[in-house]
Amino acid sequence: MAGTRIRQGWTAWRRSLDVWKTEHAYAKEEHRRVKAERRAKGEGRPPEEMAPAPNGFALLPWLLMGMGALSNLFQDRTTDPVIGGLGLLTFNSLYIFVVFRAFRPQTRKALSTRLALVVMTLLTCGLVSVYGGSWLAFFPLLGLAVGAVARGPHLGRIGLALTVLSAVVAGLRDGWGAIGVAYGTFLSTMVTAAILSLSEAVRELRAAREELARQAVEKERLRFSRDLHDLLGHTLSVIVVKAEAARRLAPHGLDAALEQVSDIEAVGRQALTEIREAVTGYREGSLATELDRARSALTAAGIEPVVRQSGAPLSAQNEALLGWVVREAVTNAVRHSGAERCTITVDSTGERVRLRVSDDGVGEAAPAPGAVGGTGLKGLAERLATAGGSLEAGPGPRGGFVVRAELPAGEPESTPDAALAERA
Repeated sequence: MAGTRIRQGWTAWRRSLDVWKTEHAYAKEEHRRVKAERRAKGEGRPPEEMAPAPNGFALLPWLLMGMGALSNLFQDRTTDPVIGGLGLLTFNSLYIFVVFRAFRPQTRKALSTRLALVVMTLLTCGLVSVYGGSWLAFFPLLGLAVGAVARGPHLGRIGLALTVLSAVVAGLRDGWGAIGVAYGTFLSTMVTAAILSLSEAVRELRAAREELARQAVEKERLRFSRDLHDLLGHTLSVIVVKAEAARRLAPHGLDAALEQVSDIEAVGRQALTEIREAVTGYREGSLATELDRARSALTAAGIEPVVRQSGAPLSAQNEALLGWVVREAVTNAVRHSGAERCTITVDSTGERVRLRVSDDGVGEAAPAPGAVGGTGLKGLAERLATAGGSLEAGPGPRGGFVVRAELPAGEPESTPDAALAERA
């Protein structure tokens, strides 16, 4: 019995191991595939695979520059080793305090950090003046701390002042050897500041890129939701109206009912095409097409259409935007107005293009004059505002419902014939 249980346990363990190996191999293959796709697209590594943000540990190894001073203390080459040891311990403690606070903007600009730098500067001048020799390396270390903190427009003046100070103090102690100390101080200050500033800029740009990508996704979702609402709302309304007309006409005349059914089929096919174009983002509306569809939808609903258009030709952008307004306004009129007559007026004169859609119906409870009502009209108002225009919807002065749209007149696209005429 015990042997059977052991064999069963061993078999179960082997099966679990085989499953784990299979899943692990699949995960590795999927990871390689994703990385290969990102390289093919030129996207590089994903943000989660990037190196972590730098911190104070990156500057700690430079403390080894003070090993010479520590060696002098243990070899009794330093007068007053107790004072020297306390000075070395204080400098290292302040250095660690400063560099760990240098990687956060709030702590980097804090008064305590700047006071610590001042104390480090005074301590370095004192130690170098008293001991000299290996203790001169404290000036480049001070430059590292200063460069990590003093990033910004005043870096050049701060770095130059620290270089002059190190040259003067080292020159009084070590003569011409101060040139190397001054050079090392200036180099450590400027290079540290440049590297850390570049690293911070790269991370900010990466964060900005991710934010722009997120906003682009949100903008595309908003565009798609608007297009889908406008497309399906209008199309389904037309289909319902024509289906009701076909049902009413069927007992009296089959030919008239079949004509309405044919219109339903045509509207459905056109809706499929428009939805595909909206998904890919290439849909461009045509005002003339929308006006023709408005006439058909209004006639099928038993509403008399009246269309008036005057003025100069419209730009492609204005045609697309006004086409959306006509579609939404006519859809609302068919659904809610109960009107007998609907008037559509397009006037392009001067620097503005104006569209007015009004009906003589009752409709639902309308918002106050000048306000914008449902979801479709609100979306259109946002679109027109982006193009520098405006949209108003509300009860008319003589009853009914009125939708007014206004846009700045853009330059219409020249046709090939007009372009050839201009060249001639």
